[in-house]
Amino acid sequence: MNRRRFLQQTSALGAAGLLGLPGESRAEPPPEVSRIRLLHAPSICLAPQLLAEEFLRMEGFSEIEYVELKVNKLSSEVASGRADLSQVATPEVIPVIDAGEPVVVLAGVHAGCYELFAHDHVRRVSDLRGKRVVISAIGSPEQIYVSSIAAYVGMNPREDLDWVVAESSADAMRMYSEGKADAFLAFPPQPQELRAKRIGRVIVDTTNDRPWSQYFCCVVAANRNFVRQYPVAAKRALRAMLKGTDLCARDPERAARYLVAKDYEPRYAIGLEVMKSLPYNLWREVNPEDTLRFHALRLHEVGMIKTAPQKLIERGTDWRFLNELKRELKA
Repeated sequence: MNRRRFLQQTSALGAAGLLGLPGESRAEPPPEVSRIRLLHAPSICLAPQLLAEEFLRMEGFSEIEYVELKVNKLSSEVASGRADLSQVATPEVIPVIDAGEPVVVLAGVHAGCYELFAHDHVRRVSDLRGKRVVISAIGSPEQIYVSSIAAYVGMNPREDLDWVVAESSADAMRMYSEGKADAFLAFPPQPQELRAKRIGRVIVDTTNDRPWSQYFCCVVAANRNFVRQYPVAAKRALRAMLKGTDLCARDPERAARYLVAKDYEPRYAIGLEVMKSLPYNLWREVNPEDTLRFHALRLHEVGMIKTAPQKLIERGTDWRFLNELKRELKA
């Protein structure tokens, strides 16, 4: 058992008290299964998914597993059945749906979090033509998101960008920091670390720059077979994640303390900065279909997906639980 897993398990006794959670769940059928699997990714903007652990216990799940990523392609991990559901980057899930994989988007979570860093000789996105963009894997969230950004300004990401593939997200940031790449799409806590070291400049901030700030950065995606076989469990799991989202928006200090207590982010100041900077309160207000359509149009225009955006939405979304939970979890 590694240190992270040990701390996660030994801190569980005090976690519910730290979050100030009641001990009751809703009067509805229990989940069809007691086990639920989510993904563990090295990004603290996924805090709602991490905070969901205690809410999941309240929803009737007794075995909660955070599966370690094999490769930084969360949607593919969900589609493969290694996890039942997870927060994923919205652009990343689109090619997976396009390929006919069994994944379905259930809700939006928050906007922002990604920041596109570049060295000083790159002033704007169009300056990236012919430049090196480092990513953690082919088909990773960074590659698909940067592709959508490039397509939006009229570039063809497959022809105009020089993709440099690192061994991991941490390795990608290292390569960018050492000048081995011109640009790098960072997610928390990477932007905070790069700013602290005064490395590069931000040319796109998806939390504040339009049009990116108008759309969900992260959505909840589930394995389609899990949703079909266990609809009560799927709804209860989604409710736990949206409660975690509400907690991040309502009490960022408490959420940051939880991240520290569970050893997800040992630096309280960074955890708090991320919790306060991201719009976790948007899941009720923003239409997730608009986000999927926006990115799907960009990727379709440059030939990265074959499915028309509307057909892709029809194939890869299920808003039943979200519509019910919007009524149940009123602000």
